[in-house]
Amino acid sequence: MIRSYEDYRSYLEADRLALGCRTTRPPLFGEEIWRFQILLRKMEYYRNCRHSFIYRPSISWTGWKFHAASLLLGFTIPLNVFGPGLSIAHRGTIVVHPAVRIGANCRIHACVNIGTKAGSEDLTPVIGDNVYIGPGAKIFGDIRIADGIAIGANSVVNRSFEEPGISIAGVPARKIGDKGNRPQGGEPAPAGADRGAAPLPGDQGTG
Repeated sequence: MIRSYEDYRSYLEADRLALGCRTTRPPLFGEEIWRFQILLRKMEYYRNCRHSFIYRPSISWTGWKFHAASLLLGFTIPLNVFGPGLSIAHRGTIVVHPAVRIGANCRIHACVNIGTKAGSEDLTPVIGDNVYIGPGAKIFGDIRIADGIAIGANSVVNRSFEEPGISIAGVPARKIGDKGNRPQGGEPAPAGADRGAAPLPGDQGTG
């Protein structure tokens, strides 16, 4: 969680590197996801660190831009959910419950839903560092996902997986391999794999 200006700058730089963006400021046109993530981190900084009334105009203006960017891209991503190094692969529907907690260096694709089990309002997943979430994955309930896990496309994850560094997929999800998501700076992924992730069934070419 961002708790200082130094944290804010650190989160932004980690996100920029994860997205592969060359500049700290996105161009006037293009790089809409990078622009969205900048607004996300700025709102987190304001929410957590700037409570004085003198910041209200800036908070209101940034909040309006964040809301507009969320609608444009199809994201429902609350504040203080993702750790540093977030990499959103594509525009498209992503819905995350505010109580979810996700660690550093998450790579997430479109059509993902992360939230509560039916009948529960606050029992949500806790997801570790360096986790890859493939397109269309559904992750819900009071579950734990260990570090370095790769979740395949269209998987339904409704139970905990506490063995780090594995691949899971299916409906319901099950372990399918011992090669999960590699942390940034690790060995290069095999040819054709998503950046930073081992290839999963039905998930090639989505990066």
